[in-house]
Amino acid sequence: MEAREKIVIIGGGFAGLQLAKSLNNKRKKVMVIDKVNHHMFQPLFYQVACGRIEPSNISFPFRKIFQRSRNVQFRLTEVHKIIPSENKIITEEAEFTYDKLVIASGCKTNFFGNTKMEHLTFGMKNTQEAIAIRNHVLLTFEKLIIERKRSDDGNWNIVIVGSGPTGVELAGAFAEMKKDILPRDYPHMNFEDLKIILISSTEMPLAVMSDEAQEKSDQYLEELGVDFMRGEMVTDYDGDKVYMKSGKSIPSNNVIWAAGVTGNIVDGLDPEIILRNRFKTDRYNRILGYDNIFAIGDIAYMETPKYPTGHPQVANVAINQGKNVGRNFLKKSEKDWTEYEYNDQGSLATIGKHRAVVDLPNFKFQGLFAWYFWMFLHLMLILSVRNKLAIFFNWMWS
Repeated sequence: MEAREKIVIIGGGFAGLQLAKSLNNKRKKVMVIDKVNHHMFQPLFYQVACGRIEPSNISFPFRKIFQRSRNVQFRLTEVHKIIPSENKIITEEAEFTYDKLVIASGCKTNFFGNTKMEHLTFGMKNTQEAIAIRNHVLLTFEKLIIERKRSDDGNWNIVIVGSGPTGVELAGAFAEMKKDILPRDYPHMNFEDLKIILISSTEMPLAVMSDEAQEKSDQYLEELGVDFMRGEMVTDYDGDKVYMKSGKSIPSNNVIWAAGVTGNIVDGLDPEIILRNRFKTDRYNRILGYDNIFAIGDIAYMETPKYPTGHPQVANVAINQGKNVGRNFLKKSEKDWTEYEYNDQGSLATIGKHRAVVDLPNFKFQGLFAWYFWMFLHLMLILSVRNKLAIFFNWMWS
């Protein structure tokens, strides 16, 4: 009987999980390796950070997902190095061999080399970071009650750096917290002086979306009372003040960094195939120069006619690359493999309750209907029925 091919997947994000599910209960030995024991639904991290939903509602244990699988195993450890010549990977706990290796290690927050900001500000690329933001901000409110006098101006400014979807959604959620939740939770406090400040290097929020979406999101931020600082570049943060290229500074003890991402590179491969912290691949997601090592999702850099500078680092690309590689691995011959191309299905963002912007390929809309569309789409993407119901109940209750 022919030995089953062993496929090792590094990372259980959208790409890695989708690939593992595509190979579930097929004639392959599959091992998923991740440094956390659960899949995280990243688009709703901002709601965890603002205390809207519980972390458990968007966390899905790998062992639970694959508990009935006959061929998918999970190992909780961190990969340190790949040794391609031996078809081996070195992890913190053990060594593993593979026939095919798929790197789906995703991204982390990009601090652009500023290690001081990396240690002093909050990123939001995993559940632990989202929980840390929530705890820190809630403790700040408790401090304000005890202090009463404004002895530290930094407690009164929540600063978010970066005006992409994450930054805009966070700013909107914190602004609504200031308006609707804090007055009820702290009835004897006046939160008029609490400022939600969004710093952007661009002139408009959501610069990657359509003009209509940018203008509407700008309007929504203004309606919510968010201080939007346009065309400002953050250069430093010392734990007390945020410094900008223009010479301005803002006192803040609550700084959230949402200004970009960079790939989680795994050591051991030729540095020549790394471009902008992503592994260069062919149209089948095979890393250039390697026969049996692949990269999918945010960590993969694939040039195609439609995307000559690589695909956007979004969940849809990751999910569909995982599916495509899974289908290819199940075919009898590599001659039958299908090249990957991304068909952009649009983008969307929510800015507080009843406010959202949606850009579909042939249709753009904003407002209440867009908010319901955003809510429905995210609920459909949540893995388990129990979690769908828990989040839906939370949203409806609020």
